[in-house]
Amino acid sequence: MNKYLRQLFTAVVALFVILGLSSTIIMAVRANALNNDPRNARSLYHQLGAYRGAILASDGTVMAKSEPVNDAFKYLRTYSNGPLYAPVTGFFSINQTADRGLEASRSMLLNGEADSLIWQRAKAMLTGTTNQGASIETSIDPKLQQVAYDQLGTRDGAAVAIEVNTGRILAMVSTPSYDPNKLATHDTKAASQAYNELSAGQNSPLINRATSQLYPPGSTFKTIVASAALETGDYQTDTKIPAGASYTLPGTATQLPNDEAQGDGVNGQISLQEAVAWSSNTAFAQLGVKLGASKVSDMATKLGFGSTITIDGTESTGTPMTATASTFPSDPADDKLALASIGQGDTTATPLQMAMVAQAIANNGKLMQPTLVDRVRAADLTVLSQTKPQTMANAFSKDSADKLTTMMESVVTEANPQLAIDGIKVAAKTGTAQIGIDNSAIDGWVIGFAPADDPQIAVAVLVHNTDVYGSLAAGPIMRAMMQEALQQ
Repeated sequence: MNKYLRQLFTAVVALFVILGLSSTIIMAVRANALNNDPRNARSLYHQLGAYRGAILASDGTVMAKSEPVNDAFKYLRTYSNGPLYAPVTGFFSINQTADRGLEASRSMLLNGEADSLIWQRAKAMLTGTTNQGASIETSIDPKLQQVAYDQLGTRDGAAVAIEVNTGRILAMVSTPSYDPNKLATHDTKAASQAYNELSAGQNSPLINRATSQLYPPGSTFKTIVASAALETGDYQTDTKIPAGASYTLPGTATQLPNDEAQGDGVNGQISLQEAVAWSSNTAFAQLGVKLGASKVSDMATKLGFGSTITIDGTESTGTPMTATASTFPSDPADDKLALASIGQGDTTATPLQMAMVAQAIANNGKLMQPTLVDRVRAADLTVLSQTKPQTMANAFSKDSADKLTTMMESVVTEANPQLAIDGIKVAAKTGTAQIGIDNSAIDGWVIGFAPADDPQIAVAVLVHNTDVYGSLAAGPIMRAMMQEALQQ
């Protein structure tokens, strides 16, 4: 072989290698990115032309399904009672990639492209039938979801209910909500206009306030400080701790008062249980400083603070549905620590996170992984996967949980009898976080569980930018949710 033939042969081999590499990159490495590129018209027709599986509530109520239509896309995604379930389902749109809710986290299963559905695809190809996506059966209780949604009404807020022993999310409501049907239309102009209107501004209804928005948790955070104190072994429910009518934040001239005179204690002292019952700011600010940032932060971390929480899905099933990481300040000065210990300052949390705190207390200190999906079924109804309860952390002992329960019961029996339910023991902690310029507004909170002596449901409710205490803004919503759940 002469020199020129060798050069030509080498060049041809190099070109084949380059072609092979580029094909591999396009078909494997960049496949998902290219499929999700909104400019990819073939991918768009492929996705919208597929029979996407249904999303179902725990009782079989259809939350989302695909219906055949007489246009180029073949199927239209429809949402029954769309605004009610929007935080759970998300949306599937002609011109916006599914990026939230179960439409995103289980997208590969819903559209039938997941690896676990390979035999279903092969069967459809051999028989000439339409390949159908899997159906997703969720843990959502429609009646409980409706009660929470109706109770929140037109207010800006969120409500989450969790099954205590399993971590199953029974309700997840965010208001104001939106109608996914407006985004699912095949009229591209109308879909784009709807998306632009819904996504505009910081208060977009597309934001799931239960999982993706951080708020100062106010006095609900005192349950975490109390659990840190109990775990040291130095504190009991009747242990006297410093309180007083006012507390000067360390190194400052700023005075921190109590909202209730009962929180002042007697002669500058108050029992830990009374401090929880009457939500004593002066007691918990001083307790947080006494414990130190490390102990409080460690307890918050065990309960989920500082980490993004995956609620559903994996990279192999779509875009995982996650909750934004709640925050507790790192190594704060004592004045900042005092504020952080009463859920103000740099402490922030999602409503889901605070529902998880209530769930852990109700579950003897065991924090469960929150889940939305009970099982996934193929089109022939075979079960592809079934969710099993998983423990995230053993945050504190059963003894500490029992004492926290006793203290949270006193929140209802002593300070907030309007939260009581006839014949059922309720454990709760209210919260009133000051927000806005000059603390001119309030984030009203409540967390709790019931029955306190045999916990079944844990709840967190947040009403943003209100003008009344958390016990009045969020408390009745929690109570209504508990009543609905426990009468079933």
